[in-house]
Amino acid sequence: MKIPATSFQSLTWMLAGLISIGPLAIDAYLPAMPQIATSLDTSIHHVELTLSVFLIGFALGQLFGGPFSDQYGRRLTILSGLGIFALGSLLAALTPSIEILWLARVLQAFGGGIGVVNTMAVVRDLYSGRDSARALSRIVSIMLAAPLLAPFIGSGILLFSNWRGIFALLMLYALALLLVLLRTLPETRQASVQVSMHPLRRYWSVIRHRPTLGFLSATAFSHAGMFAFITGSALVYMEYYGASPQLFPVLFGMNILTLVACNRLNVLFLNHTSPLRLLKIGQAVQLLFGLVLLLSYLLFELPLWGLVLMIMLFMGQHGFIMANGISSAVDYFPQSAATASAVITATGFMVGAASGTLVGLLGDGSPIPMLAVMAACPMLGILLRTLLHRDLQIPPEQ
Repeated sequence: MKIPATSFQSLTWMLAGLISIGPLAIDAYLPAMPQIATSLDTSIHHVELTLSVFLIGFALGQLFGGPFSDQYGRRLTILSGLGIFALGSLLAALTPSIEILWLARVLQAFGGGIGVVNTMAVVRDLYSGRDSARALSRIVSIMLAAPLLAPFIGSGILLFSNWRGIFALLMLYALALLLVLLRTLPETRQASVQVSMHPLRRYWSVIRHRPTLGFLSATAFSHAGMFAFITGSALVYMEYYGASPQLFPVLFGMNILTLVACNRLNVLFLNHTSPLRLLKIGQAVQLLFGLVLLLSYLLFELPLWGLVLMIMLFMGQHGFIMANGISSAVDYFPQSAATASAVITATGFMVGAASGTLVGLLGDGSPIPMLAVMAACPMLGILLRTLLHRDLQIPPEQ
């Protein structure tokens, strides 16, 4: 199934706005973490856990939203998820304690996960193979403005308000997006799709499929490396290196520049080579920079500019790994696209939550825990993908 190019351009912007819910909710409040800790009379490590519980809630939302969408349609699922996200954002803005903030973040994330999982499903409804990878790369390229701008938005709000204003803005964003999609979002799920399959059977068909598990491993550990950095970035940049809350979003946003560049290169390279080949190259380069980062810090104690530059190169490879890994995996499941997307992305967020929690637990005030986890993630991703794809013939389009 395909739609006219002009129609897909508008749909691309809508899907990019939807998928931006995640990075906005993750990155906008990072500059406010020290203020949140002071306001709620808790430690910054407890505030860092709000990121981990968000990732868990996001994963659970996707696991619920995937089969729900395959059963009842993309439109209803997306709109319901945005409503729940707005409610969680309101609770976070009004929270009196860190415990209630944890709960609010789970609710916020659950709704966001329900909505966001449908982005990949809508793309799969419309495209397959390299076309699917190209479309997803274009959506991600637009979406990457969210993590680039989010810390600036958070820092800007802190200049005239407090951290609660950040969550109030997230609520307004979700409500505005809900109203736009309510008027303009079409239903893309094909009427011919079998809707009577039990959700557990849908999940079983995905998790027992070895090629998909190989792609899942690659994307999950790429996510884990990214969230290890996100979790530790505020402490490393602001506490260890002394960057100001105003400089932090600049340093953080520089990673988005390499992500955007790699996504654009991915679209171009897909005209000449397969998604699987680009995925392998991205993993190899990410591992290289992960090891160089860790060893350089241990041997020379990198200055801030050197650390930022190599993290940029590490993070950029996410642009090659995610679009190619997700599109290749979902391509196997045209009748359960949302469920397949849920398994892949939820696993990524769960592994990301584990890596972020590990960075927090190992935290000693230095960059070493963050860099060590970042280096280990691509190593594990390559190992598991290689083992799961061994002796398999992956189709040329993938």
